[in-house]
Amino acid sequence: MYDFIKDPNFYNLVRGPLVWIAFIIFIAGSIYRVKSLIDLAKKEKVIFPFINLKATLKSIFHWIIPFGSKNWRLRPVITTVTFLFHICLVFTPIFLLSHNLLWYESWGISWWTLPESIADIMTIVVIICCVFFLLRRIFDPTVNFITFSPDVIFIAICFLTFFTGFLAYHQWLLPYNIMLYLHILFGEIMLISIPLTRLTHMFYFFLTRAWMGSQFALWRTKDW
Repeated sequence: MYDFIKDPNFYNLVRGPLVWIAFIIFIAGSIYRVKSLIDLAKKEKVIFPFINLKATLKSIFHWIIPFGSKNWRLRPVITTVTFLFHICLVFTPIFLLSHNLLWYESWGISWWTLPESIADIMTIVVIICCVFFLLRRIFDPTVNFITFSPDVIFIAICFLTFFTGFLAYHQWLLPYNIMLYLHILFGEIMLISIPLTRLTHMFYFFLTRAWMGSQFALWRTKDW
């Protein structure tokens, strides 16, 4: 296995066909997931007629702002970890210098990048948050009760993607090229897993908040 991973052909595989496969599954799967949810909502006949744009926007705004909703304020530790995790999870790979260089080499496009020291800290934050979420699912009875294998798997995928990237950047543990290949592979697995696991909540969140915000507005109250 080690010899296979360090083979340059493996790099060509993960930098070539697997990249396209990962993006195709991610894009097509995400579109399918969102469309399926919208189609299901249309069949119910009682969802879209009640969607209130003003209430939807208010709900989304209060739930994407740290401590913007009462539920966030009641759980300060979870709120802090959750927001740090999601901010670093999304913005680190997008604005990482090395990723930016890959985009430029492949497509000739580039954008602003994070200072490497900041990106390094954000990577560590994601790693620590993954450990926190895993331990919470194991030891918190209220969360453990509703924890299933896919929940642990997608935490592991996030962890391994950032952990291998961190090790590759610092050239620790394994030779740089081996760790880089593993990082790319786990990154592709993470992309593929988004429409196939609970990571789809990145899309469902907005649709859920639209429904909840509108429903609570109908009751003349608020969901935040």
